[in-house]
Amino acid sequence: MSIWWSLHLPREAASVPLARRLLLGTMETAGVDPEISYDLSVALSEACANAVEHGGGGTGGDYRVTAFIDGDTCRIEVTDSGPGFARRSSTVRRESRTRGERRPPGAPRQQHPHSPAPAQAEHGRGLFLIEALTDHVRYRDRPGRGGVVVSFDKILKWREGALLKAS
Repeated sequence: MSIWWSLHLPREAASVPLARRLLLGTMETAGVDPEISYDLSVALSEACANAVEHGGGGTGGDYRVTAFIDGDTCRIEVTDSGPGFARRSSTVRRESRTRGERRPPGAPRQQHPHSPAPAQAEHGRGLFLIEALTDHVRYRDRPGRGGVVVSFDKILKWREGALLKAS
């Protein structure tokens, strides 16, 4: 099974819950486990909030949200037209893990190189939440076009008897 949707949203705070509700409705209809749906919706909300706050100069403008469900994986991309990251973009990779597993003691937390440490900033925790709630995160600038693409993947679990469960 494969489905996708894409939204062009105004850079306004009211657009964030709209994207979140659409994602939650899609996940519920597809039969995705509610815990997985919730994690993805929080990650999406954080990415959208960043696009609204940092995604363009001045007021106005828009950003795009695209969600793909392909088999047992959901990928979400949030694209804005802001100034991009100050330094070279990077990829943050984590092994897929089940909820409740912990990093080994002393293992460093992989993080986006442009994000302040959570304890040191009032803002900037959104990227840490996205990384904590998903299985793979990628940040990239859009050279020549301006803006940033934040994409993240999560392996899906399905409710018993889900109608659209991947075969």
